[in-house]
Amino acid sequence: MDARVSDLFGSGNGHGSGSQGVASKSGNGFGVAPKKSSAKNKKAKARFSRNFKPSNNTPYLPPELKLVNPTQYRFEHLATQMKWRLQEGRGEAVYQIGVEDNGMLVGLSEEDMRASLKTLHRLAEKVGADITVLREREVDYDSDVPRKIAEVLIRKVPDDQQFLDLRVAVLGNVDSGKSTLLGVLTQGELDNGRGRARLNLFRHLHEIQTGRTSSISFEILGFNSKEEVVNYSESRTAEEICESASKMITFIDLAGHHKYLKTTIFGLTSYCPDFAMLVVSANTGIAGTTREHLGLAMALKVPIFIVISKVDLCTRATVERTVRQLERVLKQPGCNKVPMVVSSTDDAVTAAQQFAQSPNITPIFTLSSVSGESLDLLKVFFNIIPPLSNSKEQEELMQQLTEFQVDEIYTVPEVGTVVGGTLYSGICREGDPLVVGPTDSGQFHKLTIGSIQRNRSACRVLRAGQAATLALGNFDRSLLRKGMVMVSPEMDPTICWMFEAEIVLLFHAKTFHKGFQVTVHIGNVRQTATVEAVYGKEELRTGEKAVVLFRFIKHPEYLKVGAKVLFRQGVTKGIGHVTKLQPIGQYQPSQREDEEA
Repeated sequence: MDARVSDLFGSGNGHGSGSQGVASKSGNGFGVAPKKSSAKNKKAKARFSRNFKPSNNTPYLPPELKLVNPTQYRFEHLATQMKWRLQEGRGEAVYQIGVEDNGMLVGLSEEDMRASLKTLHRLAEKVGADITVLREREVDYDSDVPRKIAEVLIRKVPDDQQFLDLRVAVLGNVDSGKSTLLGVLTQGELDNGRGRARLNLFRHLHEIQTGRTSSISFEILGFNSKEEVVNYSESRTAEEICESASKMITFIDLAGHHKYLKTTIFGLTSYCPDFAMLVVSANTGIAGTTREHLGLAMALKVPIFIVISKVDLCTRATVERTVRQLERVLKQPGCNKVPMVVSSTDDAVTAAQQFAQSPNITPIFTLSSVSGESLDLLKVFFNIIPPLSNSKEQEELMQQLTEFQVDEIYTVPEVGTVVGGTLYSGICREGDPLVVGPTDSGQFHKLTIGSIQRNRSACRVLRAGQAATLALGNFDRSLLRKGMVMVSPEMDPTICWMFEAEIVLLFHAKTFHKGFQVTVHIGNVRQTATVEAVYGKEELRTGEKAVVLFRFIKHPEYLKVGAKVLFRQGVTKGIGHVTKLQPIGQYQPSQREDEEA
């Protein structure tokens, strides 16, 4: 999309700097429209950066000038194009009406705009989608007749459970209001100021008693094809939400207290969130684990946006002070983020589209879970935000052999053993034979998939990138543990006790050397490892880089070269990636299976 469109539909608030109102190849960058020849407006326009480089993930989608009374041939061509756009956007597409292919803001008369929207309705009906006009703007054009351009969101009606699913990890310091915010969003009822909204999210008695999350819980918020919110206020069960939703936001509620940090890191590394939401309390500002959680998300390259909660408890000046404090932190050399304060619906749409295109844009919302102030802006943001990966990348992952990461293990009455996790690659169906491991001796056991559930509702086919629970029938639970993988029998998994990683030591009180023990997080693997060697150096200090050889102390693990490594021990922290594996041998069936054969 041309920068001229971006300027017309750009964010007009005075907060933040840099790439606000950016151009988008996919035709998605919109925001607040200017009034004609206003001095204030010219200043707003001057804030926009023209040097923004959008993501290359999305193909170029030219805007539509007008769609007035197309011929049958043209109508069929447009329907085919809409199908392709929906497929590329994984069920969503944005159309610009009244904009030429070269980005020229021509605009349409009122009559032509009505006719174009009517044609879009017909096209959407033909391909099984619904349309919503996000906004219309008048443009300055050499004509006596007022002319407009419009931005229209097309969303496919869900079929066969193929809704768009985005995962959002919820981070923030203890008592910042994370669980309460999720309770309000997913239950559809405001909080009473004493934590009533969060009670449905807690999994343990001690969490209810203390009001502090200690485990990972999941909550869902749906949007239907008409952009309406679908949550527990309208639907009784998760299954009903899944049936009526075209787009699903799965919130991963993580712990804020420092003593549960390992659980929070596990949630970030294992569940592969698309985005992270950092919740900051307006009255305390950046405190406790806030900086640490921000650093973790950035180290793992998870795009992050910020929600300032509890604004009903503070004066406007206190909220603004917290916003300025966050802006200072985000603009520091270590972060290099562009803060963008969201104060209107137009800002929310702009933020959603630019946030997905540029990792530097960081939207900031200020809201209250008690009064409901600005809560709708956050819902608009979740409704509009597009997926980071396009359909081509997902197709490539689906062509690979099946690999399912085991994150949770349950025993369900009358069902048997159930595992929860994410399908990293391939496709999984009921009745598929897989092997699970590695065991302490590095072996794999055969098993068969029973039933599959996604978001607590039955599912026939699981595709790469989707999270689900799989029933394994009477498979012995004692043979399973978190960190295992279930893979296709044709795969030759690399199992290792030792691996090399190129690391950066983020912080260490003294020196990091051979013999030091750390807790290593690699995807869904979480285990203590010993430093066997530091290549090229005797020891490491804070900020230094080196290739290090690690050895697991309990059991071998399934790893991949290139996987992100995050390790910690007390105040010691470091990040890096796996560069080399030392496999213990090829896949062997367990002795028990040989005896059964």
